[in-house]
Amino acid sequence: MSGLDRRHFLKSAALAATAACFPAGRLFAQQKAPLYDISLAQWSLHRTFFDKKADPMDFAKIAKEQFGISAVEYVNQFYKDKKGDDATLKDLKQRADDLGVKSVLIMCDGEGQLGDPDEAKRNQSVENHYRWVEWAKFLGCHSIRVNAASSGSYYDQIQRAADGLRKLTEFGAKHDIGVIVENHGGLSSNGSWLASVMRKVDHPNCGTLPDFGNFRIFGKVQYDRYQGMNDLMPFAKGISAKSHEFNAEGQEVHTDFRRMMEIVLSYGYRGYVDIEYEGSKHSEAEGIQLTKKLLETVREQLS
Repeated sequence: MSGLDRRHFLKSAALAATAACFPAGRLFAQQKAPLYDISLAQWSLHRTFFDKKADPMDFAKIAKEQFGISAVEYVNQFYKDKKGDDATLKDLKQRADDLGVKSVLIMCDGEGQLGDPDEAKRNQSVENHYRWVEWAKFLGCHSIRVNAASSGSYYDQIQRAADGLRKLTEFGAKHDIGVIVENHGGLSSNGSWLASVMRKVDHPNCGTLPDFGNFRIFGKVQYDRYQGMNDLMPFAKGISAKSHEFNAEGQEVHTDFRRMMEIVLSYGYRGYVDIEYEGSKHSEAEGIQLTKKLLETVREQLS
């Protein structure tokens, strides 16, 4: 055997020996990215912040140090009195950056109806959101989450909500910020209606934030949550894993998380799934931990 052939033989033998130490695909599986990442929605701690038991400015620190979560989704209500304060915005970003925490999006409420039947009020609502687009851009978020509230007939509300959303989306696009809509009561909790609004807006920067639990249209009228997820997933740019109560086995009693995540993943979604605990049967901290564990368990099962 020549020297060259000998070196080739030894190299091949070494590679074969290394491969034999691992089951098939193990080397590749070790480097495979998770099916989805987990973030924490600030609303999960709304009682803590509203009761002033913690400072909303410390949200990134709480997420990272208390729950081991390195991605956060802010709620504008906790910063509304500081909306125009650049110093607050810079401080919030610095705190997240110092901890290596990713700012994912800002959930916006209380800025008027984007589908208001009065065009002047609708346009004002659009403008009321501009500052939050600027916040999202500065913080490094990909989107702001808004509501598609309106009034009037089923079809009138499609037209009005789409008009407001399109105008806001065009502004957001100038800042490379998406505008995403959550199913959040009224007709927005009707998956078919909200999907129709998305098709009417017809802009790549406008999408949905499907929420596992927000399919109550009004009173006791509920839209099927699994059908709703299928309706909204074609436009999804985020996912809200809403939870309220868990049984002794660690399963959410109202929503089959595995079934939901099978739907989510079937549409090719591989982004952040946020923990949004909203129940009262467990403390906020317990609810967050239970939701995180369930999402991790489902992720492992589906992987």
